[in-house]
Amino acid sequence: MGKEDCCSTQLIDANGEFNFKGLQNFVKSVKLHRCGLSYAVVAIMGPQSSGKSTLLNHLFYTNFREMDAFRGRNQTTKGIWIANAVGIEPLTIVMDLEGTDGRERGEDDTTFEKQSALFALAVADVVLINMWCHDIGREQAANKPLLKTVFQVMMRLFSPRKTTLLFVIRDKTKTPLEYLEPILREDIQTIWDAVQKPQAHKDTQLSEFFNVEVTALPSYEEKEEQFKDQVAQLRQLFSHSISPGGLAGDRRGVVPASGFSYSVQQIWKVIKENKDLDLPAHKVMVATVRCEEIANEKFSSLMINEDWLALEHEVQEDAVRNFGRRLSSILDNFLSEYDAESVFFEENVRSSKRQQFISKALQLVHPAFVSQLGHLRVKSLQTFKTQLEQLLRRGEAFAASVRTCSESCITEFDKGCSDAAIRHANWDASKVRDKLRRDIEAHVSSVCNDKLSELKATYEKQITAALAEPVESLFEVGGSETWASIRKLLKRETDVAISCFSPALSGFELDQDAFDRMMQNLKDYARSVVEKIAREEAGKVLMRMKDRFNTVFSHDSDSIPRLWTGKEDIKSITLEARSESLKLLSIVAAIRLDEKSDRIESILFSRLLEGKISLSSRNSDIADSCDPLASSSWEEVSPENTLLTPVQCLSLWRQFMAETEYTVSQAISAQEAYMQSNNWLPPAWAIVAMIILGFNEFMLLLRNPLYFFILFVVYLFGKALWIQMDIPGEFRNGILAGLISISSRFLPTVMDLLRRLAAEAQGNPASGTSRSSQHVASQSFRSQVNSPNPVSSSVPSSSVSSNISTENDIEYTSLQLTHKRVTQVEQE
Repeated sequence: MGKEDCCSTQLIDANGEFNFKGLQNFVKSVKLHRCGLSYAVVAIMGPQSSGKSTLLNHLFYTNFREMDAFRGRNQTTKGIWIANAVGIEPLTIVMDLEGTDGRERGEDDTTFEKQSALFALAVADVVLINMWCHDIGREQAANKPLLKTVFQVMMRLFSPRKTTLLFVIRDKTKTPLEYLEPILREDIQTIWDAVQKPQAHKDTQLSEFFNVEVTALPSYEEKEEQFKDQVAQLRQLFSHSISPGGLAGDRRGVVPASGFSYSVQQIWKVIKENKDLDLPAHKVMVATVRCEEIANEKFSSLMINEDWLALEHEVQEDAVRNFGRRLSSILDNFLSEYDAESVFFEENVRSSKRQQFISKALQLVHPAFVSQLGHLRVKSLQTFKTQLEQLLRRGEAFAASVRTCSESCITEFDKGCSDAAIRHANWDASKVRDKLRRDIEAHVSSVCNDKLSELKATYEKQITAALAEPVESLFEVGGSETWASIRKLLKRETDVAISCFSPALSGFELDQDAFDRMMQNLKDYARSVVEKIAREEAGKVLMRMKDRFNTVFSHDSDSIPRLWTGKEDIKSITLEARSESLKLLSIVAAIRLDEKSDRIESILFSRLLEGKISLSSRNSDIADSCDPLASSSWEEVSPENTLLTPVQCLSLWRQFMAETEYTVSQAISAQEAYMQSNNWLPPAWAIVAMIILGFNEFMLLLRNPLYFFILFVVYLFGKALWIQMDIPGEFRNGILAGLISISSRFLPTVMDLLRRLAAEAQGNPASGTSRSSQHVASQSFRSQVNSPNPVSSSVPSSSVSSNISTENDIEYTSLQLTHKRVTQVEQE
């Protein structure tokens, strides 16, 4: 679709004549009668030659006639023209009104301008009010008097409807739109409040009749491309404009499309008959414009004032002394200049613009005031932290120190706020003060938590040191009063810690609940230390049981290592050692800090010792419900106080029995070996037989002492061979192996002994008989004392080697003495 499809038509000519026929043709061309209520009407009003037609042509793709700037500035649009907006849904009718303030109609003939403006407001859903950016604030240029008259007449003539007023600011300057929009809205609201309304609409708000929107566009001649881009963005607002949320989404009193022509004709008829319309006084208009200019000039001067810029720079860096007095002085100078220049204008307008200037100036300087308060807050907070730390280092009470420092810092902050206040505004510093109080409270809470944690850690460490080693020792001893001693120790150390902890907490002035909670936490910690040690001991109970078994089994009541000589009752000793080990198991089976009785020890002894549960029951069925050791809990003990369940105790006892059986069997073997090694005599009947049968030989020895001496020498030689060859040691590996080893070593050993005897005989002269006999007897006795014991298999290897060395020395000494004895006899 092109611009030729817009069907532009003159609705009302310059003389005010309504073109009804042309309207009918337009309605047929755009097929308006098919739309029902789905259509919109957009009108534009504004000064002559302000670019209204140009804006509509770019905005809605219409072909309204535009002014030729090269032929001068004159009236282009005469009367009221309508056209169809091309490419916009729903169907939108565009009305181009004749410009106001036209030279062609003259200064006094403004009736048609008022009528056309009132017609546009009465018919259109959206009215574009075209105005120059530099005319904002001016009475006539901004059409404010005209709007006031239109409001009054419309309320008197028509039923209320919702119209959107879209102010289009042309040739936008550097002034941001957010500064221009509030001025326009305030002026429109002021006009609305000032008009006299009928009784039915006396309290009606402006929003009941109008939606006010403001937009701005750059210069079409100087920034054409930018102008077109922003107009394209503005065009998007008119797409589906009557939908909820659109520009005319809340319009009321819409005439159906089929009755649009008649409705418009009747509206114009009524408007044309009313000619008595007044404009506001020229004096008010001049005062408004001039006072606005003066206020803007003073505000611009304030923004570049050197004193203000210097003060602003200083306050960005740090707090400024006498901030309020210096800022008040600067504002007073500019207000005095404004009063001097605007003294002759109307009082109401002058006061209004003065108040606006003060508001803008306060908005400008308020960030500096906020920065000043921020610096004061930070400085006061830092002072509080420093003072509090110093007081705590000196050992002052925490709560008293906090109160002292807080009062001092808040007083300092309030003094700084008073210095920063200015006379022209009653700015409230309570929010910053509350922020300071929150910061102080947050810091106090942090320091308090740290101090309490440090204090708590100190006493927890003290409790741990006081309980750890004694409790471990009590578990290691494992007596019948172990848990009673632990409870007594726990109560004593807890009471000592609480007696010291309570005065330390009093300086924090905690509430009673927090105080009691801290006390209880310390007690719970002491209990947890004991429970932790108990659980650790439960994990080491098997090792403890084996150590206890080995201690009791291998040592007598005087802690002297046992020698298994055959006199010891291994069965009773084993039973005693197992009983002591089982006591350890019963002690660590449960935590008994609440002085509640239980039957754990009796159950364990009855089932494991008296019940004679041994390794043979390893594969037995323990699922019998009557067996207390087949359960996963103890009857009298809660699950949280259970360290070892009955099933675990049974499993540990079986493992203990398996690992200690070897120790018992070794003891039995050692006892049997000792008994065998100390029983070298033949049976009694053999001894009697030897005495009877060997009586003649014995008498022969008594009659001839030489035979006795020869027999004695043979005995010594045989003893030396016995010791040198270690005959008992050779037979430890078996009889056959011992015979083979002895036969292979016998001859070398005999030769070695003879060689040593010969060497001794040549190097040492013979001594007296009595001395040799005495020495031989002494060495023989020493050899018998140091002779190896058959039970020596249980003695360490170092002891065996030492004994062998001693025996060798004795053997050599005995042979030497024997040789001396033989030499002496031969000499005699």
